[in-house]
Amino acid sequence: MSGKKGQWSSKLGFILASAGAAIGLGAIWKLPYVTGQSGGGAFFLIFVLFTLLIGLPMLLSEYVLGRGTQSEAVTAYKKIAPTKPGWAWIGRMGVLGCFLLLTFYSVVGGWIFIYSGLGVAGAVIDPAVDPAELFGKIIGTPWITLVGLVLFTLANVLVISLGVQNGIEKANKWMMPLLFIMFIVLVVRAVTLDGAMEGVKFFLWPDFSNITGKALLEALGQSFFGLAVGFSCLVTYSSYLKKDVSLPNSAGSVVLLTVLVSFLAGLAIFPVVFAFDLEPAAGPGLLFMVLPTAFSQMPFGEVFLAMFLLLFLFATLTSSFSLYEIIVAAFMEHSQKSRPMWTLLLGIVVFIAAIPAALSSSVLSDIMIFEKSIFDATDFLVSNIMLPLGNLFIAIFIAYVVDKEFVKRELLTGSQMGQGYYSTYRMLMLVVVPIIILVVFVNMLLQY
Repeated sequence: MSGKKGQWSSKLGFILASAGAAIGLGAIWKLPYVTGQSGGGAFFLIFVLFTLLIGLPMLLSEYVLGRGTQSEAVTAYKKIAPTKPGWAWIGRMGVLGCFLLLTFYSVVGGWIFIYSGLGVAGAVIDPAVDPAELFGKIIGTPWITLVGLVLFTLANVLVISLGVQNGIEKANKWMMPLLFIMFIVLVVRAVTLDGAMEGVKFFLWPDFSNITGKALLEALGQSFFGLAVGFSCLVTYSSYLKKDVSLPNSAGSVVLLTVLVSFLAGLAIFPVVFAFDLEPAAGPGLLFMVLPTAFSQMPFGEVFLAMFLLLFLFATLTSSFSLYEIIVAAFMEHSQKSRPMWTLLLGIVVFIAAIPAALSSSVLSDIMIFEKSIFDATDFLVSNIMLPLGNLFIAIFIAYVVDKEFVKRELLTGSQMGQGYYSTYRMLMLVVVPIIILVVFVNMLLQY
C-alpha cells in the first residue's frame, strides 16, 4: 500500500504547510531569547545569512528527494540508492529523531495549551500571581503537565488522522494567516509603547562586539531549527507535491516566511522588554515569565497576552504536524492499517513515551542522565547530536550519492530558474554546506 495518501491541493497549501512545519518553538520562543543573550542585531543578521546560504540549500535538498521519488522519507532513500541500503538509515534516523523530539516538544506544547487557556481566562495576569511561581507550578505539578500533554497530543491526532488535504493543509490554511494577523497586531502595539525604540534598536542595529564563536554556532543551529531541516520531515511533505510546482520558488517562499516570522517575533518582544526595563537575556523563561510581567503593565494587557499565547500555540501545533506526519507516513507505506488507526496508535505511544519528560520537573526530578534531567537529556540528544548529523548525512547524500542529472531535473522542473541557479546550489552542497555543518557539529561536541 502506498504511503502517499494524497497531494497538496495547491502550491499555497504546500508553502503554508512547509512554513508551518518550520515556524514553531524555534522562531517564536528560542530565537528571541538566544538573540537577547547574543547581543541583538548582529546575531539576527548572521542568522539570516546562515538561513539563506545553508538552510535554503538544505531545504531544497529535502524537496528534491521527496518530490523526485514521490515517497515518504525512508522509502525515498531506498529508491534513490537501491544498491546501497545503508543510506535508508537517514530516513530511519529522521523518523526516530522526530519521535524523540515529540517526546519533549509535546510537553512544551502542553505547557502552552495550559498557558493559552489561562491567558484567555485572564488568569495569567493577576496581581496576586507571580509569573515565575506560576510557571514553576505548571511544570512542577504532575497532573497539570499530563493534562496539557493529553490536549496537545489529541489536537495532533485529530488533524493528522484527517489526512494531507483535509487535515494538515486545512489546519495550516487558517492557522498560518491568523498567526501573521496576530503577530502584526502585537508588533504594532509593541512598537508604540514608550521606550520601545530602544528595543527596536537592540534587535536591528548590528553590534558585532558581542559576537563570539558560540554565538556563530547558535546562529547556524537556529537556521536548522528555523527551517525544520535535518530529519527529512520535508522529504515526506514534498512527496505530496505536484510536478508543476517550482521547488526554488516554494523554498524561497518558506525561507522568506520563516525569516519574516523571526523578524516579527523580535519586534513583538524586544520593544516590550525594553519599554518596561526588563532583561533581554532572560533565557528560556522569556515567554513564560518575563512577558506576562510586561503585558501586565500595559492597557489591555490581558488581551494582548492571550493573543500572543494563542499565536504561540498555533505555531507549535503546525510545527508538530510535520513531526507526526513523517512517522505516520513511514508506517503506512507497507501496512494495510488506515491513517486514522496509525495516527491514534502513534499518539498513544508518543503520550506514553513523553510521560518521563513531562514529570522531569516534578516526581522524576531526581533522575539525571549525564547530569541532565530526562527532558534536557532528550533535548540535547535530538538538538545537538541527531539534528546536525541528519543535516550532514543529507548533504553528503545529495551531493555525492544522488545522480547529478536527477537533482538538476527535479530542482528545475516547473521552475524558470536555469543552469546558474543549479550550479550555485551544487557548489554550496558539494563544499560549503557539509564543511560548515561538520565544523558546527564538532564544536558542539567540544563544548560539552
